[in-house]
Amino acid sequence: MQMRQRWRALAGVYGVVAFVAAGVLGAVVQPATGVPTEVVLTQFGPALAVAVAAVLWPSRTRGLLAGSAPGAVVSWLPLLATAPVIILLSAGSYAFLTTTAHATGPPTVHHPFLLIAVAQLAGACGEEIGWRCFLQPLLRTRLGPLAASAAVGVVWGLWHVQVLAQSPAYAAGFLLATTAMSVVLGLALDQARGLVRLLCAGAFHTLVNLGMLGFMDEETGRAAPMVLFGLACAAMAVPWVLWGRRTTTVTITATAG
Repeated sequence: MQMRQRWRALAGVYGVVAFVAAGVLGAVVQPATGVPTEVVLTQFGPALAVAVAAVLWPSRTRGLLAGSAPGAVVSWLPLLATAPVIILLSAGSYAFLTTTAHATGPPTVHHPFLLIAVAQLAGACGEEIGWRCFLQPLLRTRLGPLAASAAVGVVWGLWHVQVLAQSPAYAAGFLLATTAMSVVLGLALDQARGLVRLLCAGAFHTLVNLGMLGFMDEETGRAAPMVLFGLACAAMAVPWVLWGRRTTTVTITATAG
């Protein structure tokens, strides 16, 4: 009973702080400090939530962030290859549907691409230390890899509360995308150590964000690009789910033998 209450307390505190901190950072801190919009301070809400958990439950938080045992195989290359395929499917289908290529050329970008990429990576890691390095391992103590990954994806999607103010189709496409991407990340990094998990998740997240920035216009509020993005993410999650089931089957068979 005590372990169950501790698990719920960890998840509850993390969730509340992640949501509240993101709101304060985006609505209060960013306008007050004048931080450039390329650095999205709301992305550091999950990191602050992990920091609070580390103060309240230091040893438990360290254990979750440490990850799996050394020597575990990490599917980092297929993971990073999945991100550009998602963008290719999304942008390609959107260009086909609209008969227009939606590419952002360098002259329209107000800052050097390298600076934008670094800012995107920092923000992505600010999120992923919470979603994939803390909440995912926490839920894995209670759920299997697929169920834990899907649950994190739903919470991750709902955490982007501003998306829920868009049309139902837009919000549905976004939630499908976050859930599917979370499944990909969760299955690929299930056995990863803490720092490797953070860097791989952050790199995947960054590649997707940069691809959306360069080749999609979902930020206009149009539902079509977001729905296509969600479908592309779901399509790319399928082979990861099949691979995950095969890996589990092989592991169980080897253990039984």
